[in-house]
Amino acid sequence: MSLTASAAQDEAPALAPRERETLGHIAAGRTYLQTARHMGLSQHTVDAYLRRIRAKLNITTTAEMTRLAISLGL
Repeated sequence: MSLTASAAQDEAPALAPRERETLGHIAAGRTYLQTARHMGLSQHTVDAYLRRIRAKLNITTTAEMTRLAISLGL
């Protein structure tokens, strides 16, 4: 993972509330479709949020996103 847990905590404010919510759903094992339905969004929007998270925090894999979500308590 590109970020340590403490660095992730520092970067967390960079995430918008909906990005944090999306990250929590994906980390909980939900698919893009399940996340979209739960949040009342399209799969395209969920994908866009996840691309922004990856870009903002220099994350490349879902496993890294899951580790980040856990370290943030999502």
